[in-house]
Amino acid sequence: MQVTFEDLNLSKQLFNAIDDLGFEKPTPIQAEAFSVVRSGKDVVGIAQTGTGKTFAYMMPILRDLKYSVQQHPRVLVLVPTRELVLQVVEEIEKLAKYITLRVEGVYGGTNINTQKRAIAQGTDVVVATPGRLYDLALSKALNLKSIQKLVIDEVDVMLDLGFRFQLLNIFEILPERRQNIMFSATMTDDVDALITDYFKSPKKVSIAVSGTPLDNIAQQCYDVPNFFTKVNLLNHLLKDKETYKKVLVFVAFKRSADLLFASLDNSYADEICVIHSNKTQNYRIRSIRQFDEGMNRILVATDVMARGLDFEEVSHVINFDTPKFPENYMHRIGRTGRAEQEGHSILFSTEKEQEHKAAIETLMDVEIPKLSLPEEVEISKQLTEDERPREDGEISKNRTKLEYVPGPAFHEKSEKNKKTNQGGSYRREIAKKYKKPKTRGDKNYNKRNKKRK
Repeated sequence: MQVTFEDLNLSKQLFNAIDDLGFEKPTPIQAEAFSVVRSGKDVVGIAQTGTGKTFAYMMPILRDLKYSVQQHPRVLVLVPTRELVLQVVEEIEKLAKYITLRVEGVYGGTNINTQKRAIAQGTDVVVATPGRLYDLALSKALNLKSIQKLVIDEVDVMLDLGFRFQLLNIFEILPERRQNIMFSATMTDDVDALITDYFKSPKKVSIAVSGTPLDNIAQQCYDVPNFFTKVNLLNHLLKDKETYKKVLVFVAFKRSADLLFASLDNSYADEICVIHSNKTQNYRIRSIRQFDEGMNRILVATDVMARGLDFEEVSHVINFDTPKFPENYMHRIGRTGRAEQEGHSILFSTEKEQEHKAAIETLMDVEIPKLSLPEEVEISKQLTEDERPREDGEISKNRTKLEYVPGPAFHEKSEKNKKTNQGGSYRREIAKKYKKPKTRGDKNYNKRNKKRK
């Protein structure tokens, strides 16, 4: 039997907000988590990305969050990136359209004093990245003594990014009596350890096994010899604007993202944008907004930057690099085929990446259909730094000075560098000439001693 929003015992205000958004029925994770979160027990939710996790924890929280004029927040939501802070705040505001609720998002990379002033006005829900939250708590600008519910979203990414230390510090300054709610796309050993140490007999809500491909996503793959042939193939595919209407391209590293963006910029200058952690906050927000609103057709992104972001109507996810961890492939392809729409995923793999592709297929228990390279795609002979053979202690003529790989670090010191530091030469010369001057600036004393000799 299909669960409806009427079955969830929502308040009238929540029901009206959901009706305005045009949602007809809850997703499986929303239906399963609602009563568990409302029970007040600790909750661990495991669900694939793109399944509506934000509403899954916020609907039951807002259902029971009473109006209050108190200054300090009662709900804390932790997320790994600044972009997710902005998105979660926006989702909460949509859901709380008919509720009197104060929501504040805080994150690094912006003026902390502005955020302190906003928090001083009073807030009910704080959405934050761990680092900035801890800074605000330490400076006593943010008081966490009233927190009743702690939500940690995308916790596996948070731990991957090295936020474990900040999380443990935050746990120490939160009230002991609170409800812990954790949502993750994968259950790793680190996530399991965190649950064991800080959760009290948590109830687990799991929707789909990690690695199960979403049924409404058509998957294909190409075997490609090198980076620049991948560029040629991608360029060939993107020329078909009718098919590739809204394309999210994933790469493994920031350097690869910049190189790919530079390679495509001449052909798609007005259609392409890029996000990774080295870009400024304003640039990233603008790129995300322009892609989401359809102003840009192509977005090049690294895994961390696009994790958890909710883009509407992405026609294709192209895995320019084959991810080393097979779970990341699942997170990537979850950007398309959202809200039960049909999606498409394409995977590029070099010979070195075949092992990673095999791990993905093993995890999903599915063989991804392989396509032949189109005849129009030129096989490039140009290689990136990582693809070139390494010369031991030699400088390749093909490398620029930025790509130079130095030889052995040890070498004999030159004669001038064998000298030892004996202090300033002035002291030594004065001591030799005048024996022991009273001070090096006492000229009269030095003259008197000289006359006596």
